Amino acid sequence: MDGSSSATPAFPDQRIRHGTPAFRRTNLALFSSGFATFGLLYCVQPLLPAFSHAFGVDAASSSLALSLTTGVLAVGMLFAGAISDAFGRKPVMLASLLGSSLLVLATAVAPNWPSLLVLRALLGVTLAGLPAVAMTYLSEEVHGESIGLAMGLYIGGNAIGGMGGRLISGFAADHASWRIAVGVIGALGLIAAALVARGLPPSRHFEQRRVDPRTFLGTFAALFRDKGLPWLFAEGFLLMGAFVTIYNYVAFRLLAPPFSLSQSHVGALFMVYVVGVIGSAWAGSLADRVGRPRLLWATLLLMAAGVALTASASLWAIVAGIAMLTFGFFGGHSIASSWVGKRAVFARAHASSFYLFSYYMGSSIAGSLGGIAWTCAGWNGVAAYVGVLVLAGLAIAVKLRTVRPSGSAA
Repeated sequence: MDGSSSATPAFPDQRIRHGTPAFRRTNLALFSSGFATFGLLYCVQPLLPAFSHAFGVDAASSSLALSLTTGVLAVGMLFAGAISDAFGRKPVMLASLLGSSLLVLATAVAPNWPSLLVLRALLGVTLAGLPAVAMTYLSEEVHGESIGLAMGLYIGGNAIGGMGGRLISGFAADHASWRIAVGVIGALGLIAAALVARGLPPSRHFEQRRVDPRTFLGTFAALFRDKGLPWLFAEGFLLMGAFVTIYNYVAFRLLAPPFSLSQSHVGALFMVYVVGVIGSAWAGSLADRVGRPRLLWATLLLMAAGVALTASASLWAIVAGIAMLTFGFFGGHSIASSWVGKRAVFARAHASSFYLFSYYMGSSIAGSLGGIAWTCAGWNGVAAYVGVLVLAGLAIAVKLRTVRPSGSAA
């Protein structure tokens, strides 16, 4: 305690700051890892029809190639932080990226449908070791004045990876085969692993902890005694649930009359993810200056306006609405995720893990429920359903403005 008030530079002064070579190396490595993680995860989405044709399964069964991975991933998030507490942040991230890339390469030569599903389920296990741990690494190693920008750039890599994985695999499948497409994504994952191994600085503020089941459960219980963290977990659920629902069902609307777009034109809609990259970096940097409580509600308000625009009969208004929703979502996710790291001063890895568990459960549960809204009331039902999710998120953002800034769970 005395050292923190002496003339000797304290830990905060030794953390990675914006504008330094270490900051650039860190962000290149984590941007690459985020790109690879979400490319490896989502590359199969445009390939589902190809799986249906190649393996003789129906459309619902083919979707297991993605939903099985995200379901296992959500559960794996709960344990990733504790594992990294025992073995270190960088080793776990590197092992996660290497293992995931190799599994995707193995998927490219899967001989039958059951073996492909097994590989995709295992991918959920290995992928879990990167997103939550990367957030924790940034919270521990990057200076508080630069954490928002660093988190925004990392999430920007996620956005580009989600978009790029879909576009690259779709393009490769059109010109070669789905196996070549998956193999290309796996190879890109290996390149990202090399960048992490060479460029990511070792942890300087990591404290190794032994994995103990009682302590593990007690730590999660302590997180829920904090005044703000449970609300941030719920915010992640609502943000992702709203975002995924729009993207899950907008293709159904645009493929049908009166728009009757082709599949390739609908697929090009994922280019809007570029707006998300800008949104995450901008919101993260601005949040460092003006404060997260002052900015989070604005991103939810932008999402609400975007949802309202998608109810228009104009194609351009729909695209603009999706762009606004995407910008607001990635901005809100960047703010909320970095806020979790700042509040959880004693269990950042566990807090990041549970935030991402809630985030992916939002994708799985809320995204699936959106299908009921589509079946019952078409796009107006989807827009109304997502509007409720966004308004609930807005209410939480307003609530968080009244929460004390310190992590009371400590």
